[in-house]
Amino acid sequence: MSPDLEQLYVHESVENVVPKAAFVDAVDEISLPVTLVGDGESYSATDAIATYVPRPEFLDAGWVHCIRAGYDEFDTEEYERARVPFTNSTGIHGTTVGELALNFMLSFARLGHRYRDHQHRNEWMEPDYDRPFTLENERVCVVGLGTIGRAIATRCDALGMAVFGVRRSDESVPGVSELFSPDRFHEAIDDARFVVLAVPQTPETANLIGAAELDRMADDAYLINVARGAVVDEGALVDAIEAGEIAGAGLDVFETEPLPPESPLWDFEEVIVSPHKGSATNRYHLDLAELFEENVRRYRSGDPLRNRVV
Repeated sequence: MSPDLEQLYVHESVENVVPKAAFVDAVDEISLPVTLVGDGESYSATDAIATYVPRPEFLDAGWVHCIRAGYDEFDTEEYERARVPFTNSTGIHGTTVGELALNFMLSFARLGHRYRDHQHRNEWMEPDYDRPFTLENERVCVVGLGTIGRAIATRCDALGMAVFGVRRSDESVPGVSELFSPDRFHEAIDDARFVVLAVPQTPETANLIGAAELDRMADDAYLINVARGAVVDEGALVDAIEAGEIAGAGLDVFETEPLPPESPLWDFEEVIVSPHKGSATNRYHLDLAELFEENVRRYRSGDPLRNRVV
């Protein structure tokens, strides 16, 4: 049985996504001391840590929680060898990232991004008659139906879109009218007005969207990526947009972040760039704190930790 927790530490790196003092205050109701720390601290088996980044000294703690869903930078094998439980913050981003994906789609359909561009130039823009469209009855293919993918599918269905999904399991998903297995991926993206990526970054999903997939998409289709930058071959995407093979893209994630100033993606009228802030809201620190607090209670009671990776 693991030793009981005596101290909670919040590593200052949490400020990458939330105000660190606000996060500390949000978890202060737990009946344990909560301390904000930097690098170089010493830890013991009675300590829990919430952090954004990995540090070697964390392997001496009793439990480490990553406050982001992606944990690529953490060597999970080291945690397993050290027998230190490691958890992440997946499962709380459905609403925030789902709304961002929907925002991309609405902007492309109703030209919000174009009107704003012209507003900055004091220009009264009147689009071609056949350019604006409604989301209703348009086909959207959601690739990956975890928490985020399900949230996107539900919202698209509520707007009257025809929602198709790609996942390994054939278990039905609310709002999704047809499921495709990964080996039917090309078939799934055929004729979709929007292809929305909501898959985790794994060796299997690296460059999931490349030249062949972009060529398969309709020339009036939009790619929406709220997954990870490595899921898309960025060079192939630039080529496809330049060649008119697809209509555009809404991107919250990139191969290199921040997106380099010289990237051609900045300059396309039909590309919307957001700075990997799909989860950003004024209450994100509360969402993260609620998950952390739940796992503190689970750890102390001996129940399985939520989102345990190792």
